[in-house]
Amino acid sequence: MLIETESTPNPATLKFLPGRAVMESGTRDFATPEEAEASPLAAALFSLGDVTGVFFGRDFVSVTAAPGVGWSDLKPDVLGILMDHFLAGVPLFNAASANFSVPPEAETGFADDPADADIIEQIKELIETRVRPAVANDGGDIVYRGFDKGNVYLKMQGACAGCPSSTATLKNGIESLLKHYVPEVTAVHAV
Repeated sequence: MLIETESTPNPATLKFLPGRAVMESGTRDFATPEEAEASPLAAALFSLGDVTGVFFGRDFVSVTAAPGVGWSDLKPDVLGILMDHFLAGVPLFNAASANFSVPPEAETGFADDPADADIIEQIKELIETRVRPAVANDGGDIVYRGFDKGNVYLKMQGACAGCPSSTATLKNGIESLLKHYVPEVTAVHAV
């Protein structure tokens, strides 16, 4: 089995491509060892001690190294864990915690106004068709979290969370795109 790696715009994060599906649908972001207990693979990666984030995408796993940790030291250990997992055919999630998709918008703390339904649908469609595929190429994901008085709230995940260029991506790329196609959008914010 060959697992390819790709750098991401976030120097602390590498994208690992096992050459097969990782998630059949949705994504899953693990920011702590406690969250990672839902997945044997994520838990094994966090057990290395130098990992601060694990993200499962459709066909990749992004791993974020702790500050000061060099990928030359960590990469062989991550590759070994990924190789063992995929060759053994172990399930990605523990049976008791098979909830693998991103949390629904109802859990975001932002209550969308039903009067904005058409605007919200346009925003979601643009994010789904234009933004998420590009962000996935960089080893991350972006999820709609709310719209209120012209402000769009998005959550950055995987390699995008904590990336030095995420603010520029958010403001110069995503905000410009949304403002162009949805004039009601005045600003985009990360949550």
